[in-house]
Amino acid sequence: MDSAGPAPRRNPYVRRFAPFGRPRPGDNSRRAVVAGAVRIERVPLPAPSSDDLAVVTGASHGIGEALATELAARGYNLLLTARREELLNKLAARLTGKYGVAVDVWPADLADSTQRAKLADELATRKIAILCANAGVATVGPVARLDPAGERALVQLNVVAVHDLVLAVLPGMIERRAGGILISGSAAGNSPIPNNAAYSSSKAFLNTFSEALRVELRSCGVHVTLLAPGPVSTGIADFVDSSTVAKLVPDYLWVSPELTAKKSLDGLRRNKMRVVPGLPGKIMSLASQYLPRAILAPIVGNAYKKMGGG
Repeated sequence: MDSAGPAPRRNPYVRRFAPFGRPRPGDNSRRAVVAGAVRIERVPLPAPSSDDLAVVTGASHGIGEALATELAARGYNLLLTARREELLNKLAARLTGKYGVAVDVWPADLADSTQRAKLADELATRKIAILCANAGVATVGPVARLDPAGERALVQLNVVAVHDLVLAVLPGMIERRAGGILISGSAAGNSPIPNNAAYSSSKAFLNTFSEALRVELRSCGVHVTLLAPGPVSTGIADFVDSSTVAKLVPDYLWVSPELTAKKSLDGLRRNKMRVVPGLPGKIMSLASQYLPRAILAPIVGNAYKKMGGG
């Protein structure tokens, strides 16, 4: 007589997973049922191909130029947009000559609704593998003293343009179940910053929009990653006191655009939720998490006041 006893009952509410393990929250993975087990299949970022495009906004300098260069080095054909056509043409010639990729140049002011709509309509008809929504501007000073037209243009470029272009590429990416969206937010968007109010608020929108969108698309095969850096050495704006900035942020704390671009695209390939290159950005992120805003906002706002010469 068999004394081993009855076989243990399987809990019907416990799923068995293959060695790939459980998908982490937000992981862009497909589940396949194989022989009663659930196997996790990673959805890769689209590889470079002749009919795919990687789009970079704000590509004429700084992080945008570095993203375009890094994408070209990885073999992606490009569509580059910014206001300054001559800089875009020079960059396109350099990338084509060095990496042999095709580069389309699309000069446009994305703060202008008409120009922005034309680009959005174009992207909706193209096969977009990657969108790097990077274009943005900043202002420093009390809102009441800043040019209202400039503040409205900032919101149009930093917020509305990103939203419009993401909406333009999403249907195609979802239909193909493939694509990547990299949104350039900022560590400045983690908390309110007086004397940098419009910029930090616009980046707060991008930070939360990116991370919310990522959850919505996690089963659609589309990667979404937020770039949220601290200080990046893209040049000091004319309206900022460079000597004060140098005192507040020493040279060794600045992160290069090239390193920022590489880490961002590596993070997008791995479908990371957020990329924060450099120690200052990580410190800013931690401070915004653990310090009360009533304490943090006046301290950071005073620093920005000094940067603006106030």
